[in-house]
Amino acid sequence: MKLRMKIIPALIVLTLALPGAALAHTALCSCFDNADGTITCEGGFSDGSSASGVGLIVKDGSGKVLEQGAMDKTSKYTFKKPEGAYAVVFDAGEGHKIEIDGKKILE
Repeated sequence: MKLRMKIIPALIVLTLALPGAALAHTALCSCFDNADGTITCEGGFSDGSSASGVGLIVKDGSGKVLEQGAMDKTSKYTFKKPEGAYAVVFDAGEGHKIEIDGKKILE
């Protein structure tokens, strides 16, 4: 009975801890149109950590890189809005890449 009482709390703790660990570094990125010819993207991670230095790529509709840079110290990146179709790629490494279609970036 004593062993059972020790195992059950340990299993509960393990069960609660694992989902949090799996989600600890989910990449997040959103972009918005500033209505002045520029787009600003903000990035981060679900555990609250900064995206400072994370790469951001702007591609045209055919996939050609138009601009490439990195999130600033406030986890933001602003660029001139391309004409025509484009996409923004937030690239924090394997498993942490987000691509946003320019059609979905609104004011």
